[in-house]
Amino acid sequence: MALNLKPSFLLLTLAFSLTIFSFVPTPTCSRAPPSEFATTVLDLSASLHQAQQVLSLNPQLLETSLQQEQEAQINPTSTSSSSFSVNLHTRDSLFNAKHKDYKSLVLARLARDSARVDALNLKLHFALNNISKSDLHPTQTELLPEDLSTPVASGTSMGSGEYFTRVGVGQPSKPFYMALDTGSDVNWLQCKPCSDCYQQSDPVFDPTLSSSYSPLTCQAQQCQALDVSACRNGRCLYQVSYGDGSFTVGEYMTETVSFGNSGSVAKVAMGCGHDNEGLFVAAAGLIGLGGGPLSLTSQIKATSFSYCLVDRDSPKSSTLEFNSPRPADSVTGALLRNQKLDTFYYVQLAGVSVGGHMISVPPETFAVGQSGSGGIIVDCGTAVTRLQTQAYNSVRDAFRSMTRNLRTTNGFAIFDTCYDLSSLQSVDVPTVSFHFGGGKSWLLPAKNYLIPVDESGTYCFAFAPTTSSMSIMGNIQQQGTRVSFDLAHNLVGFSPNKC
Repeated sequence: MALNLKPSFLLLTLAFSLTIFSFVPTPTCSRAPPSEFATTVLDLSASLHQAQQVLSLNPQLLETSLQQEQEAQINPTSTSSSSFSVNLHTRDSLFNAKHKDYKSLVLARLARDSARVDALNLKLHFALNNISKSDLHPTQTELLPEDLSTPVASGTSMGSGEYFTRVGVGQPSKPFYMALDTGSDVNWLQCKPCSDCYQQSDPVFDPTLSSSYSPLTCQAQQCQALDVSACRNGRCLYQVSYGDGSFTVGEYMTETVSFGNSGSVAKVAMGCGHDNEGLFVAAAGLIGLGGGPLSLTSQIKATSFSYCLVDRDSPKSSTLEFNSPRPADSVTGALLRNQKLDTFYYVQLAGVSVGGHMISVPPETFAVGQSGSGGIIVDCGTAVTRLQTQAYNSVRDAFRSMTRNLRTTNGFAIFDTCYDLSSLQSVDVPTVSFHFGGGKSWLLPAKNYLIPVDESGTYCFAFAPTTSSMSIMGNIQQQGTRVSFDLAHNLVGFSPNKC
C-alpha cells in the first residue's frame, strides 16, 4: 500500500561604454582604501548572449558527463577523513522549464528566491522566539501498517535549489543530483514507494536495493536532534515544513554517501522521503551544508568546505570540495555563529563601498546581537543579496548617484533600480565591494550586481532590501568566486576566478 501521510503543520508567518562619469561624494560616504578602483567595465554583449543561450540549454548535453560521474561512483573507496570533491551544476543546465523568454525565466527565479528568503527568515523567527519542538508538532495523522517501513524527510521552500551536485547513495552506490543548501541541516532524498513524489532527473532511490540502508530508532541521537520527530513501533519518523507549505515526509535512516571517485562515508543520517510536495523539481533531494549537527559537513566531521558557483546562465560546472586547502589569495572575514541558530554561517562584514567610497551605515547593521538578531549570512541558495532596508537604501542611492548618465527604466519585480542599456555594447559602472576586518576587501565583478532581466538590454541592480534583522549574501554576488568555510579556524574566504 502507498504511504498515506498528509501532515498539516503549525505555520507561523513573518510580519514582515562607454560612458565615464564623475562623482561628488555625498555626506553618507567616505573614501574606501586607495587600492579600490572607482569604476569597472560591464560587457553587455557577452552577458546578453549568455542570457539568450540559457533558454536553449539541453539537459541531455550533460549525458556524457553524467555517465562519467556514474562510472566514477562505482565502488568508491570508503573513508572518513580524506578530501572529497564533486561537481556542481546549475539548475537550468539540468532542468529546462521551457520558459517563453528570458524575462519569464528571471521572474520565475525571483519568485523562488522570495520563497526561500521567507523560509530562512521563518527559521530565524522560530529561533529568536524560542519556539520549541512541541510548538512545531504536526497534527494527528493516520499511519497505516505499511507506513512503518517508510523513511522520513525534511522539506524546504527553496524550489529545489539553484545549484546541484552529484553524489552516490547506498551500496551499491547509485548517483543522484542533489540540491545544495547552506541554510539547511537535514539531508534527504525521495524514496520508493512514492505516495507523492515530484519529477526528478534520476530514478527514485529504492532502499530495498541497498545493503547499507538502515532505519534509525527513536532513541538514536540523530532522531533526538531533529526539530520535529515522531516514533512508530520504535522507528524514527519526522516531517518538516517551511513557509510556503513545501514538505517531505518519511523515515529517518543512515546510508552510505559517495563523493565521485574521491571516497565515501558510511552511516550518514538522512531522510528517505515518500511524500514530497511543494516547489521541489529536478533534484532527487537536498544536501544540508549548514552548521547544525545533522548537516553533511558536521556528520563527516569536515574541517572545511568550499564551492564555486558558475553563472546561472552558464552550462559549465564547477566543484564542491570538503577538507581542501583554502586558496592562498582568499580575502577572509571572521566566521561567526548565532547562539540561537547554529545552521547559518555569518560573516563579520565591516561595510560596503560603491565607486570606491564606503557607505555609512550604523555599526550594528551587520553585527549579530546577543539576542540573535542582525548580522549577515553567506548563503548559496539565496540568489539576490538582501540588505537591511536602511543599508540597502544607502548602497542603492550611492549607485544611482554615480550612474546618472545611464538611461533609467521602470523597476522589475524586487528590483527598484534598472537601466535601459540596449544601445550599448559595454558600459563603465561603479565598483561594489564588501569589506572585512584588517582592511581586506572583495571587489565584485560588474556582472555580479548589474544583471540582465530580459533579452532587450534591461539591466537591474541586483541587491534588494529586507525588513528582517538578518541580511543575506546571495549567490549572484558569489558567482565565479570560490567561497571557503574554514570551520577549524572560523574564517570565510572569497577567492575570485577559482572555479
